[in-house]
Order: sequence, then C-alpha cells, then structure tokens
Amino acid sequence: MLRTLLTRRWIVLTLVLAALIPTFYRLGLWQYHRYEQANALNRMIDRNQSAAPAPVTSLSKPGGTVPFSLTYRTVSATGHYDAAHQFVVRQRTNASSAVGFQVVTPLITSTGEAVLVNRGWVAPASQSGTAYPEVPDVPGGKVTVTGRLRPDETYASTGIHKRASLPPHQSVIINSAEHAREIPDPVVAGYMELTATSPKPAASAEAELVPGPQQDTNSMAVVGQGVHLPYAIQWWIFAAAVPLGWWILLRRDTEIDAEARAAAAPGDAPAGPDPEAEPEPAPAAAAPAPPAGGTVSPAADLYALLGNGRRRYRGD
Repeated sequence: MLRTLLTRRWIVLTLVLAALIPTFYRLGLWQYHRYEQANALNRMIDRNQSAAPAPVTSLSKPGGTVPFSLTYRTVSATGHYDAAHQFVVRQRTNASSAVGFQVVTPLITSTGEAVLVNRGWVAPASQSGTAYPEVPDVPGGKVTVTGRLRPDETYASTGIHKRASLPPHQSVIINSAEHAREIPDPVVAGYMELTATSPKPAASAEAELVPGPQQDTNSMAVVGQGVHLPYAIQWWIFAAAVPLGWWILLRRDTEIDAEARAAAAPGDAPAGPDPEAEPEPAPAAAAPAPPAGGTVSPAADLYALLGNGRRRYRGD
C-alpha cells in the first residue's frame, strides 16, 4: 500500500482531496451562517409585524432614514391624501407575478408632514406597460391608514437602473428624498405598505394590496421551505465522504498493483530434455491384423520383416 501511495499519481490525488475537505467544510459553514441570518431576519419581521401599530412619525422623520431593524414594523398615520402628487411605480409584480404598477399617494398628517403610502398594485393600461394606468380613486376626507414601514428604496439596493427621463407621475423606485423635490410638504423618510384603511373605502378606491413577507416562502430558512440548511448539511457530507472515498480508491489500486506484480513474477519453468540422454525410439507401428481365415498377406510379411530389420539395425 505504501508503494502505491508514494506514486506520483497518488501524491497529487491525495493533495487535491486534502484541499477539498476544508473547502467543503467552509462552504457548509457559509450556508449555515446564511441559515442563521435568515432565521434572525424572520424573527425580526415576525416581531415587527406582531407589534401594536405605532405612529409612523414617531419612528421616522423628514430627512432621516428608517433603520433596517424597523423593516415591516406595523405603523399608522392619520390625515388626508394628496391626490395631486400621486405617482405610480413601474415594473412591479403582484401576488400572481403579473407585471404592472404600484400606486403611491402622499398622506398629509395633521402636523403637515407627508407620508408616502403604497396603496397597492394595478394592472398596466397597455401591452407596452409604459402608459399611465387606470388607478383607484383616492379616498376623500380624513382617513387613518395602517401598514408596514419600509426603508427607502435606492438604485443600489434594488439593482434598478436610473432612468434619464420618465413620463409625469411615474417612477421606478420609492424614495422619500427623490420624491420630496416634487411634494411641497416635508416627506417622512421611508414609506408605508398599506394593509388597512379606516373608514373602509369603496372597492373602486382600493388597489390590490402588496402581499406581506410571510407569503414569500423563499425568505424562509427552514427545511422544506428554504435551501440554506440542507445545503450546509450537503457540503459537510461531501467533506466527510472525501477521506472515505480516498481510502476505498487506495485499497482498490493497491489490490490491482499486487495482482499485476504477481502476474509479472517468473514461476516454476517445466524441466527440458536431457541433452546427454539417448533419445527413446519411436514405438513400432503395429502390424496389420491377419485377415479372417488365418492367411497372412505378402504385404503383412513384408511389414513384419522391415520392422524386425529396423530393430536389429538399432541394436535391439
């Protein structure tokens, strides 16, 4: 086995497999850390959504930022909608993955601050998906809205490319600082994803609400609903299988080498003829049997004569 292990082929193979073990282990560790991060994120989301509604202006201010830890925090606001500065966000999908628009309307609070409220999804007006869509009516009067607090979208965080120019009242992201240039009232940082309105408006004034994060099974990190933990276990199984596979291959190659050496080794050669020994005479051919009736043919007599003469000639 040592002879096989010290061959060039096995030295290279052993070094390669030895490098794979820590690589597979680290890949499993990376997936496990992602599993823990996803679990922590899910716990944060569950905690924020189950919390009692807090006034949005108590958690966010104009010109500020919404901490990531407050993502999906349940918030509320009371005021009236500013329909004149309503806009739509392009290339957004609903729960059925249909592409359309999201309708965002500023809500002016009693303190004169504007809160961007994502009222929900609407279908596009044309096949091109660029024309301003038909949007639900803005509820009139004083309303109280409840929703999920979201940080401002940015081009970097969303991966959306900034457009040089867009039609009026259209956008590609929801960003309080960007839209504050078009809204006369100070805009509170972040925005709300609407979940309920009081008093409840007519159906014609409601868009399709944005689904909550609990409906996104891709964000879950448990076995059967995610991939991080199963991938971590898979990488660790690979790391444990490397030395086992190395040993099996080494045993197999050692046996093959042993069989090859045994087949190539010289065995006991059969003894050859003695050069000093007198060669044995070839056995005389048997005389043909006499025909029935006891009469010997002349050919048989000649055969016997030649045979006796040959034996006398050899000294028999």
